[in-house]
Amino acid sequence: MRNAATLMTTPAWLNCAVFYQIYPQSFYDSNGDGIGDLAGIETKLDYLTELGINALWINPCFESPFKDAGYDVTDHCRVAPRYGTNESMKVLIDAAHARDIRICLDLVAGHTSDQHPWFLASQRDEANEFSDRYIWTRNPWVTRDEQMNFISGNADRAGSYAVNFFAHQPALNYGYGEPARSYQQGVDAAGPRATCAALMAVMKFWLDLGVDGFRVDMAASLVKRDPAAVAIRELWREIRVWLDANYDERVLIAEWGNPERAIDAGFHADFMLHVGVPGYDHLVLGPTTFPKRAALPYFDSRGAGDFERFWRAFDFQHRRVAGRGLISLATGSHDFSRARHGRSDDDLKVLYTFLFTWPQLPVLYYGDEIGMYYLEGLPSKEGGYERTGSRTPMQWDDSVLGGFSTSASATPYLPLDPAAERPTVAAQRADRASLWHHVERLIYLRVTETDLSADSPLEILSEATNGYPLVYRRGAALVVAVNPSEATHTVSLPPMGDAAPVLEQRCHLSHRAGRWQLRVGPRGYGVYTVR
Repeated sequence: MRNAATLMTTPAWLNCAVFYQIYPQSFYDSNGDGIGDLAGIETKLDYLTELGINALWINPCFESPFKDAGYDVTDHCRVAPRYGTNESMKVLIDAAHARDIRICLDLVAGHTSDQHPWFLASQRDEANEFSDRYIWTRNPWVTRDEQMNFISGNADRAGSYAVNFFAHQPALNYGYGEPARSYQQGVDAAGPRATCAALMAVMKFWLDLGVDGFRVDMAASLVKRDPAAVAIRELWREIRVWLDANYDERVLIAEWGNPERAIDAGFHADFMLHVGVPGYDHLVLGPTTFPKRAALPYFDSRGAGDFERFWRAFDFQHRRVAGRGLISLATGSHDFSRARHGRSDDDLKVLYTFLFTWPQLPVLYYGDEIGMYYLEGLPSKEGGYERTGSRTPMQWDDSVLGGFSTSASATPYLPLDPAAERPTVAAQRADRASLWHHVERLIYLRVTETDLSADSPLEILSEATNGYPLVYRRGAALVVAVNPSEATHTVSLPPMGDAAPVLEQRCHLSHRAGRWQLRVGPRGYGVYTVR
């Protein structure tokens, strides 16, 4: 086994990567059936290159009954027919690589659909090689233990099976860190070891096809009853060692919500999310997005947020993963309301200035570059429920279907934003002052300025981290200021060399009496080079 220092290195390309998350059914429909597909993604690669994107994360595109938008897999090694074929995936990978764009797939590691052949074999009463692929009790009347829900009555097998999320998503058996009941197997039992081998076989299949890595869904959930996450970290370290030994420059990105643990487990990066360790909610989310959140986030024009709440959580995590892995902050996600919700274009420009200049791995959710709206009140589609409003078709132009489909008569997978003034790529590319062009400039800075690489140093220059504006230095030569509030703020900065603006909006840096003074107007931002 490789030593820990080797295990915890990060490929150089990841430090300057800007990921773009694609919800494939909603990105671009190339065959007129109303559902986005892999050929549609390939068609738009030049668009992504123009925007500056150099890495993609594609939500699950494997065979599925789509009761949970593809997170209920029936064949991990086959592209769902509605998206194309495995050959379509190979064509997309090669076309992306020709443009220096990496591709990471969404790996659903912890569960399958209840229609998966593994599960259909597992639910038979006679013993077979899949009997222990899932977690089964020996009592059909068990509905819950101390950690999980169980389903019974759907199979001839005399037992209940554990589910990870929805009732149709049986949990794969990776074992229990601390087995306490007769049906709970240890992580080294034959069933859990076979499940781990099957997961690695799935990864090998796609890695051999050329993918650059995986974003792992619910990465911390595989091993059950593991309160200190000891066994789950050992499992992922084993997979990471195997990955490094066999595939160069490939990455694992966790949906763990605890970067300290995820990086220790061998992941290259982990998200700070709306769940898990706190911080992201205090930065971006608030009562407009999540009614249960009472406090306003820092990036809110009312200026009542407290950056210190985010900073305490981020700084704690950042110090513990520095040099070994990265934290990721996304503009949005298929799992919660879009960043636009409750914000104007000017609000988003300030937020994005922060996200693309902060020491983290940025992920841009499709459509956030034009400020697509979260559509409230949509009927649930494929298990989306309230999340459905963040999954609507990409708005390419002002045609009837927003340029989403090659067929003007197609019925889109989800309805488009009905607003007459809905944002579109075409309109914003034609407007040099648009949000799209602001994002383009930020991404260009991100991938060309070494001071903005994910592992470049950070120094807070603001006198306090609980107010406005926020001012910080990146690396040796960049200073960034953001003011999400509606008020004008002035702050004095330590002595610096000559300064020149790179990006500026309602922000003015001046030199007086040997000190720099920064005046930042409402929803203002500035990026400066300092020599």
